[in-house]
Amino acid sequence: MQNMTKNALKASLEKLLAKKPLDKITINDLTSDCGISRMTFYYHFKDIYDLVEWVCLEKSRTALQGKKTYESWQEGLLQIFEAVYENKPLVQNAYRSVSRERIENYLFTLTHGLIMEVVEEQAKDLPISEEHKAFIADFYKYSFVGIMLDWISQGMKADYQSIAENICTTLHGCIAKSINNYTTSEK
Repeated sequence: MQNMTKNALKASLEKLLAKKPLDKITINDLTSDCGISRMTFYYHFKDIYDLVEWVCLEKSRTALQGKKTYESWQEGLLQIFEAVYENKPLVQNAYRSVSRERIENYLFTLTHGLIMEVVEEQAKDLPISEEHKAFIADFYKYSFVGIMLDWISQGMKADYQSIAENICTTLHGCIAKSINNYTTSEK
């Protein structure tokens, strides 16, 4: 039942975004559209931006399923771009309506998981601290998010496949090298 309600709110949000910007959509608009009470909305989400964040994370998690290994992370990266692009009205409305910090936090959460899985896989059985693994994942996470935010702020006009390919080319072998640099310095 809980997922049905959340999915109904998601569908209402997407429907309403086709008609008006996010900052003009109210809780009442959403609850009226999907036939639930305001109290039910607040049982699931603290505000509209919380709903937007949940929708984005759900779509992204679906896109990333099984794409968190060294062999497949590039595909996962491309699928993040695709998920953002496919939800362009939602993302651009959110980008214009919520603080940059909220968008960053959403992207940080999404990309950290992807990159950390790759770091963990590449560091398996190597003498590297959890702190250094987290630092490596954060380093690449901040780079990716910066590029993604620039793309979003420029209206998502540039070819995202080309951007993802450039990121992959730039990072090719870098995570393993970073891990290796720490393992030699920690001995």
